[in-house]
Amino acid sequence: MNWLSDEAIARLQTASALPDLAGTRYRLIERIGSGGMGTVYLAEDSALGRRVALKILDLPELRTELSVRLLREAHILARLEHPGIVPVHDAGTLADGRVFYAMKFVEGERLDALAKRIDAVHDRLRIFQRICEAVAFAHARGILHRDLKPENVMVGPFGEVLVMDWGVAKILREDPVHASIGVETSRKAPTVTKPLKTEHGTILGTPGYMAPEQARGEVESIDERADIYSLGAILKFLMAGPKSDAAPGSDSDGAGTSTASSAAIAYAPKAVAAIAQKAMADEPASRYASVSDLAQDVARYLDGAPVSAYPESPFQKAARWATRYRVAIGLVLAYLVVRALLLLWLKR
Repeated sequence: MNWLSDEAIARLQTASALPDLAGTRYRLIERIGSGGMGTVYLAEDSALGRRVALKILDLPELRTELSVRLLREAHILARLEHPGIVPVHDAGTLADGRVFYAMKFVEGERLDALAKRIDAVHDRLRIFQRICEAVAFAHARGILHRDLKPENVMVGPFGEVLVMDWGVAKILREDPVHASIGVETSRKAPTVTKPLKTEHGTILGTPGYMAPEQARGEVESIDERADIYSLGAILKFLMAGPKSDAAPGSDSDGAGTSTASSAAIAYAPKAVAAIAQKAMADEPASRYASVSDLAQDVARYLDGAPVSAYPESPFQKAARWATRYRVAIGLVLAYLVVRALLLLWLKR
């Protein structure tokens, strides 16, 4: 009797888990990664001759909550047409019963890995501004992300920034074009039905990045300010510098609160640290009222202007003013020095 080697068994197990793309326009290339709702594969779209990412539910059951959530995520992404949000191309059910959706294949690097190689504060803040732009757009469409963190942000080779993984997004309000986002699946095509509702007490998010009200499971009270808290945590992470990988809102027991050590932003300018702390306030009413307000404070800092989250002393105002206009001040001082030397030479 011939026994199969461990390597051969592993290959067979992998092959048996691969999705059946028969009857679709897609040709499987390789597995990219996996998440809470399924596995992502790189595939070729034979009709258009381009590479796409296929997010496919791991189990073939058609009417499970995960099936509904996967296709619901596709519907949410379809209504968020923005350069900072990955576009969806297709959705449906495979021959083996697994639901899927096809999206743009994003080449790049996750922010949590890329941040280790970015030294300049201004470069980190510009990436953060791009994240805010995508989230502000989603909020304008009535969508909360609810799981913003560096691992869910991709930065492409040309500096493009994309907010990923909208699987636990919350719909705050509907618009006339998308009256409902609940999804009922069939072997032929997904059908939109009543919205999917998250039960009170359900905790969705990532410790260290979720707002306190999220950590308490207060589903009904969560609004845009929960994402603002998460953005503040991302800003804190970015300002921690390449020496720290810890989630900025994490304490010793792993709970997501804003009681993190001040060492988490040891490399941040005081004004930027104040912006992050305001965004991460325990009480939602104490945070920024909107993502746009948060982004504007960051823009003010980059422009050398005062930020609303950081009251300045007269000395600090003078120092900021001198830094902002240092070139002009340098030219004036150079002119005065040259003029003084010229006067001294003429008096000789």
